[in-house]
Amino acid sequence: MSNPPETVLTTTRRVKCDGATDIAPALGHPRVWLEIDERGYAECGYCDRRFVLKGGVADAKAA
Repeated sequence: MSNPPETVLTTTRRVKCDGATDIAPALGHPRVWLEIDERGYAECGYCDRRFVLKGGVADAKAA
């Protein structure tokens, strides 16, 4: 069984992802910049991390 992708709440529409974690920061991927669109989220093509705009349409707490 695989774990679901990590979800990160953010307050900005432009986010960066390098796949690093607190446990293994050197084991990430090349840094990419993502833009959150009208769906309210963006997903990293390398690690599937999902960035959700806080208070946006994809934010479960906003509903």
